[in-house]
Amino acid sequence: MHPTTHAKTHPERAAYIMAGSGEVVTYRQLDERSNQGAHLFRSLGLKTGDVIAIFMDNSPRYFEIAWAAQRAGLYYTCISSKLTAGEVEYIVGDCAAQVLITSPGVGPVADELPGVLKGVKLYMVDQVRAPYEDFEAARAAMPTTPIADETAGSDMLYSSGTTGRPKGVKPELTGGPIDAPTALAVMSRDMFGFPEACTYISPAPLYHAAPLRWTMGVQRLGGTVVVMEKFDPEQMLAAIEKYKVDCGQFVPTHFVRLLKLPEEVRTRYDVSSLRSAVHAAAPCPIPVKEQMIAWWGPIIHEYYAGTEGNGFCYISSAEWLTHKGSVGRGLTAEVKICDENGEPLPPRSEGGVYFSGGAPLSYHNAPEKVKEGTNQHGWTTLGDVGWVDEEGYLYLTDRKSFMIISGGVNIYPQELENVLIGHPKVADAAVVGGPHEEMGEQVIAVIQPMDWADAGEPLRAELMAYARQHLSHVKSPRVIDFMAELPRHPTGKLYKRLIRDAYWGKEGSKIV
Repeated sequence: MHPTTHAKTHPERAAYIMAGSGEVVTYRQLDERSNQGAHLFRSLGLKTGDVIAIFMDNSPRYFEIAWAAQRAGLYYTCISSKLTAGEVEYIVGDCAAQVLITSPGVGPVADELPGVLKGVKLYMVDQVRAPYEDFEAARAAMPTTPIADETAGSDMLYSSGTTGRPKGVKPELTGGPIDAPTALAVMSRDMFGFPEACTYISPAPLYHAAPLRWTMGVQRLGGTVVVMEKFDPEQMLAAIEKYKVDCGQFVPTHFVRLLKLPEEVRTRYDVSSLRSAVHAAAPCPIPVKEQMIAWWGPIIHEYYAGTEGNGFCYISSAEWLTHKGSVGRGLTAEVKICDENGEPLPPRSEGGVYFSGGAPLSYHNAPEKVKEGTNQHGWTTLGDVGWVDEEGYLYLTDRKSFMIISGGVNIYPQELENVLIGHPKVADAAVVGGPHEEMGEQVIAVIQPMDWADAGEPLRAELMAYARQHLSHVKSPRVIDFMAELPRHPTGKLYKRLIRDAYWGKEGSKIV
């Protein structure tokens, strides 16, 4: 299970296609270029267990670099292309990367990095500018045959940092062969029904855990990945039709933006080739998922997991239709709901979501985070809150760190966000707690309108009434403000702390 295998059996099959430019890279080309990259890394003195950093947009060179590191036994740390130079500097230093490869698509930050990254070899792809060296030229000088000491490397990824400093997850290297099966590749084939030669669409940034691991898993199976340089809902539908895409991985934000398209646009494209659509990363509002199943059919699979790999929940469309709102049952570990003291709670009691019997938490250079996320029973948590029913199905409520305490009442923003996103004039919504002299905190909804011209008192009053129709007075917003665009991670996660900080006198995003 490795691209090098398919390079021998199907050398001219497309390993990936760039949806925007149309560039095609075959398995033969991917194999040769990743071999050259592995030789280049060895020539720089990198040995098994060393680290490179990839700070790029969705470039055609992304997979060539990742697979080069994988077959050289290296860790490859993929960094969000949206970060500042200081944030990149922190991650590069924390993971001890010896090489950083970037692309012009990350913008001006690329010009700032040489001034802050000391002792790191710097390369750029595409239109290279000083002081970066040309990665493709350096790679092209290397042999296309495998290095002598191939062994399996691994990604070393960092959490999104939506609530603080990102934390690195550094798995132990196996020391095994590069083509050893991986759990995700096997799961995508056996559980999610991906054909071994599927055509898979990836609308999200490759630096994030799920897109990176799923796309590389598809390439282990010999499939073709259609990579969107940037997500656009109509362009994605066009790509599904053009390439007869049969599977893909999405986040709820993708679904919301697809459903916000005019009906005549949605029905213009043939998506009947789809056989398996997987979503995760953030909770999906029930009405959104109902509409997606009605449109695409009962082919939608959902899972709940984290980069940390301490647990994995799964639910099919058929199960979800009888357990609406659930993210599934634990497969690799048992789900436990615990109180503030870490003790288990009975079914339908809300508390912290823990995994029992899964892999232990392991954060690079952050033992305090491991301790914080592990209770006295050895069960581990990602910081989410929820409950389970009598059958063991998990329902997420929110993240503990986002909870609002107003007048002594615990309020979880996700419920109100799910209501507001259903309003036809709302493109996106975030709910945070802001200071209140009497109640301690008050519920504030920050709205991204579909049309910025609607931002104002009439829409504010309309949304206040809409929230009161669907939720109790306590859960409804006291304040509604507007933002032109919420600070949402391209993978669907919301940088809610940036919004919340604006109300607590800290530097934040502009809100009107």
